Amino acid sequence: MADGGRRSGLVAAAATVVLILVGVVVLTLGLQGRDGPPQPATAQPAPRASTTSVPTPSVAASSAPPKPTTSASPAEPRTTIGAFLPASAPTVLDIPAVGIRSTSFVDLEVAKDGTLDVPGSADEVGLYADGPTPGQLGPAVLGAHVDSKTGPGVFYQLGAVEKGDKIHVTRKDKTRVTFTVDKVAVHPKDDFPTDEVYYGDFDRPEIRLVTCGGPYDPVDSYLSNVIVFGHRTG
Repeated sequence: MADGGRRSGLVAAAATVVLILVGVVVLTLGLQGRDGPPQPATAQPAPRASTTSVPTPSVAASSAPPKPTTSASPAEPRTTIGAFLPASAPTVLDIPAVGIRSTSFVDLEVAKDGTLDVPGSADEVGLYADGPTPGQLGPAVLGAHVDSKTGPGVFYQLGAVEKGDKIHVTRKDKTRVTFTVDKVAVHPKDDFPTDEVYYGDFDRPEIRLVTCGGPYDPVDSYLSNVIVFGHRTG
């Protein structure tokens, strides 16, 4: 009886270990299979990168344009929305349709490898320092993280933005400008539309919001960029 009881105990213990291991596997698979950030409806799958690539951050490490040598000042600007605004840093970014709001901003410079730096925190929005500020003529480029190891970043919901949504920016000089979204695009990081993002139309105030998106690769992070394009309408 003693040996039988011992064997029964060992079987029960082994079964418990198996159940624990199964539970760990299920939990791990559940974490790996959780839904990621929303993606634009028109998003196309990005090609998988080589598994030997260097990991990329969760915001656009996009090709940055060379610093402008002269300011863009078109002779006959075609926009008629209010007065042309001077440079003034953003203090509030608000996209009510998807619940994005930020009051934390940093300037982004071009890194040594020619790409645009990224914000140091997932809660910060970075403004391309050598470009226009929101409300000036030309495209103001803002980038932020989609997520981090600790959770969603400030641009986690950027992929849910749709054409026609409003983007409100309050500036340091207390002016408030409104942009209307023209389109939302997804581009592989190795095919970033540098000219369209950084140069755009200097006849009117425009805005670009950039973060990471597309398929997620454990080695290379997100393989694409989600880019929101808009122009000033208020």
